[in-house]
Amino acid sequence: MKADDFLSLVKTRQSVRGYSPRMVEKDKLERCLEAARLAPSACNAQPWMFIVVDDAGIKNRLADLTADRWLPLNHWTKQAPVHVVLVVEAANLTSRLGAWVKQRDFAWMDVAIAAAHLCLQAAAEGLGTCMLGWFKEDKVRALLNVPERKRIGLIITLGYPADATIRPKIRKAYTAVVRRNRYDP
Repeated sequence: MKADDFLSLVKTRQSVRGYSPRMVEKDKLERCLEAARLAPSACNAQPWMFIVVDDAGIKNRLADLTADRWLPLNHWTKQAPVHVVLVVEAANLTSRLGAWVKQRDFAWMDVAIAAAHLCLQAAAEGLGTCMLGWFKEDKVRALLNVPERKRIGLIITLGYPADATIRPKIRKAYTAVVRRNRYDP
C-alpha cells in the first residue's frame, strides 16, 4: 500500500447515519473485526471484547437503547444491519499499573484505537460506520448479557451507506492544530 492510499482512505471515511438494507458479507465483517483485534494496546493488554449484533430482533432492541426521548439522537440506527459493541475489558497487570502511576485510563484509549481500526477497515471494504457513545449502558449490558462490572465503550453501526456521497471534511486548519517542538498559542 502506498502512503497516499491510506491518506485517501482517511479522507473518505465518514460517519454514516443512513444505511441501505443490503447485508454485510461475512468476509468483510471478519476483516473489520480482525483489523480491530490487531490494534495496538498499552503493554499489549488487548482490553476489549467485540460483540457482533446482526440478529435483526436483538439489533433493533439495541438500536432502541441508543435513542432518548429527551434528546432525539440516533433515530437512524435500526437501518444499520450490524452493530458492534465494544466492551472494555480489564487490562493486564502492567497496563493497569502504568495507568495507576500515570493517572490515565489506557484501556479506554486502547478500545478507541481498536474502534478506529475497525472503522478504517470498514471504509476500505466500502462499508460505512458510525461510532456511538450515546446509549443506555445498563440496558445494553442487560440485553447482551454483559457482566455488570464491565463497561460498554462504544457501539459502532456498520453497513452499506444508503448514500455514497462523500461529504467534505470540515476540520480545523492544519496550522491551528499542529505545533513543532513546543506548544505555542
